[in-house]
Amino acid sequence: MRLTYAISGGVIGVISGGPKMALFGFLVGMYFDYIGERNQTEPANDKSKSQRTSSYNQRNAPVDFQNSLLILIAAIMNADGSIMKAELDMVKTMLLRTYGEDEAKAMLLRLRDFLKQNHNLNEVCRNLRLRMSYSPRLELVHVLFRISRADGDMSASEINLIQQIATQLGISTPDYLSIKAMFVTTPNSDFQILEVNPTATEEDVKKAYRRMVMRFHPDRLQGLSESEKKTAESKFHNVQKAYDNIKRSKGWA
Repeated sequence: MRLTYAISGGVIGVISGGPKMALFGFLVGMYFDYIGERNQTEPANDKSKSQRTSSYNQRNAPVDFQNSLLILIAAIMNADGSIMKAELDMVKTMLLRTYGEDEAKAMLLRLRDFLKQNHNLNEVCRNLRLRMSYSPRLELVHVLFRISRADGDMSASEINLIQQIATQLGISTPDYLSIKAMFVTTPNSDFQILEVNPTATEEDVKKAYRRMVMRFHPDRLQGLSESEKKTAESKFHNVQKAYDNIKRSKGWA
């Protein structure tokens, strides 16, 4: 898949709000790349159908994609039965930095409506799964965890719903547990972050750590300010801390 719009969206996100906002720009870009590639590779016998629907897709794709994201956010905010100001403030900040004041205002109005409605989350997740590659879907789950913890607490209902969404998005169990362990502390959190079994050997843990470093190391993000780099180091810090904790508990340090 081409990543022309995705890369552009990510760059715009970084400029407007740092690495956190790069996710939203990248996700929207991924959607446009998907639409463009699908239109180019459509079989010849579907040409007339493509001509009939392409203009509709171009008009509605941005809104449809935004609505899918907003519906998932609304579901997480509603999961524990109460909408917390801290959660809403975090969402407002994300939308403002990503889309600008006018667009963010319109999206917040739609979010307000979505918070009052019931939606088929399986259908929403299926649509996103078809339109997004694996890494952005993984990052989306991370964002949902951040929103649910914005008020300083995560209820069981919020965690269960995120797990259901992750499953519908096609996220593997080890990857889901790794992200969850960054937000929910358990006796095995450090091992789950590195995606290894508590009985793993020292060599297996080292390999897992190196794999996670390649995935999350902040040096992979170039051109960021010092404050933005500190934000980008969040996941890497969790990986490093988990590795250090395991070495200390196993006596490998």
